[in-house]
Amino acid sequence: MTQGAIIARSARVAASLLLFAVVALAPLPFGSNEPSAIAFWCIALGICLVIVPVPPLRAGEFLLVGLATVVVAAYGFVLHEQLSAHPWLAKPDPIWKEASEALGTALSPSAAIAHGQPFLTLGRPLVCMLAIACGFLVGRDGDRARQLMKVIAWSGAAYAAYGVLAHVFDPGHILALNKEFYLDSVTATFINHNTAATYFGSCAVVWSVFLWDRMRRATRQRPIRLRAMLTEVLAARPRRIVVTFAMLMLCLLALFMTGSRAGVALSLLALVVAFVMFFRRDLPRRTGLLTAFAGAGVVALLVLQLMGGTVNSRFDAQGLADEGRLETYRATLRLIADHPWFGTGQGTFALAFPAYRSSNVSVWGTWDMAHNTLLQLAADMGIPVATIVVAAWGVIFAMLLRGALIRRGGLSCPVAALVVAVLAVLHSMVDFSLQIPGYAIVALALIGAGLAQSFRPAASRGDQSLQSQTGESDTKVNFRREPVLAEQSAFLGSAAGES
Repeated sequence: MTQGAIIARSARVAASLLLFAVVALAPLPFGSNEPSAIAFWCIALGICLVIVPVPPLRAGEFLLVGLATVVVAAYGFVLHEQLSAHPWLAKPDPIWKEASEALGTALSPSAAIAHGQPFLTLGRPLVCMLAIACGFLVGRDGDRARQLMKVIAWSGAAYAAYGVLAHVFDPGHILALNKEFYLDSVTATFINHNTAATYFGSCAVVWSVFLWDRMRRATRQRPIRLRAMLTEVLAARPRRIVVTFAMLMLCLLALFMTGSRAGVALSLLALVVAFVMFFRRDLPRRTGLLTAFAGAGVVALLVLQLMGGTVNSRFDAQGLADEGRLETYRATLRLIADHPWFGTGQGTFALAFPAYRSSNVSVWGTWDMAHNTLLQLAADMGIPVATIVVAAWGVIFAMLLRGALIRRGGLSCPVAALVVAVLAVLHSMVDFSLQIPGYAIVALALIGAGLAQSFRPAASRGDQSLQSQTGESDTKVNFRREPVLAEQSAFLGSAAGES
């Protein structure tokens, strides 16, 4: 083996381990919501992006590169307009003239309502772009894509165990920090119970995909009949299936103990979609999908009734909608209407919103977020940037769906990424989970790996060994395995308990 090949392989392993460490540790420092934590993860992911080898891109992947370029260019242009003393197109916000008249002194105007704030809050969108880019480049290798899923699954189970135990024995603290809010809910290392619910729901989706994969491989029937499959699995009782099921139940327990209505409801929906997407080809053709949706939905409702006492009580007391959020959405729309092109400045929502806050909302508390990521993005950066981001998500969903539909083997990563993307985006329409880096890094890294695997049909690339490692391939093909360094195999083997 040439020296260049050894260096490239070492760099690939180093980048993979660095990404795995970031994904596992990002939720730990209180959801990584502080600027210091965001800056640290930006540096770590930046190093990962620099050292990971980049093989030649295929045609479909150039579309993603072009899409990322458009998003970054749009963000950069709007940030220039918001930060520049002499913007090209943007006009100064009227608030500067009003402030100058009120103070009786000249103030330097800008398109943003606060000088420098867009630059100071650049870390959040930057860490999101780095996470999905690193997930994509590392996830081009099938082994490492599945290893990333294992890291997400096992770290999620560890946080779930901590959250449940902390809630039972020390409910007044989050690590060493006094817990001021959500004392009746499990938040684990997150501050907000809604973000914790989305995180545990995403980890449950990954565990469920592992479970479906192992159950499908444990049965010999094609097409699969659920009753026969369960009979074979229960008769064999393989250890891996039992462990996977136990970890899934642990994540679901933590999910229900968060008491988040939207988080629990959307996570159960995600689990149903994951089941149907995974067994789509194995179910009877005529009534299989309908039966699967109905059956999985019934099971989800039963689980909600059995384990979701806190969530059910919140549904009974408060219903599906929160009047305070609805009023906030209306106020945010008025804010967007007054600043449609360049927004009020990235990171300035908490400063701009009080002038639009409705009198129908309680005066208690500070609305520093819109509880709708799309509306807040439009308020901060303007409608054009928000439209470009929506279009980018549309392309991501289309590519993930294509990967989940066309692949006959190696379904785990595309299906998990697609379902987690649906869960994250839907929840961000009623909350701000994707604005919390501790969750966003995990979800976007998985989505990036899912995009990479969506371009790689199961039997088309000999240098990728996802199917040969996991037994997911439906075709008999000899794969040329690319060796993985012993240190990485030992690290992941001890963490996941699997070969």
